[in-house]
Amino acid sequence: MSGGEVAGILVAVFWAILVSFLALVLVRLAQTLKATTKMVTEVTEQAVPLLADASETVRSAHSQLARVDAIAADVQEVTANASALSSTVSSAFGGPLVKVAAFGYGVRRAIGKKGLPEPDRTVIVGRTLPGARRGGRRSRRSKD
Repeated sequence: MSGGEVAGILVAVFWAILVSFLALVLVRLAQTLKATTKMVTEVTEQAVPLLADASETVRSAHSQLARVDAIAADVQEVTANASALSSTVSSAFGGPLVKVAAFGYGVRRAIGKKGLPEPDRTVIVGRTLPGARRGGRRSRRSKD
């Protein structure tokens, strides 16, 4: 065997090893692509119903929000009407009711005092009463 034949055999062996390695890589790549395709198919099969459910939930939430908005508008209108009614009643009956209540209080107080005897009040000229020294008008004016 000559040197060229040995070199040819070596190149052929290395070429066969390289082709075998590339074939092995391609087989593994094909298996990976098959598994990826299967996984994408399963995810798609599960995602489509989930998306449909999510879409239905969003539609339901939208309709509920529309109902809540209508209810809030009605409550706002009722509140405005109650406020207007309250101010109307207050302006119409507030003043007269206060006057009637004050009159009733005055009548009750007058009737209550009518039955009681008047306290004895003796005025002593030239003497200062003990109560006048403690909390009389002079001490009150000095605080103000």
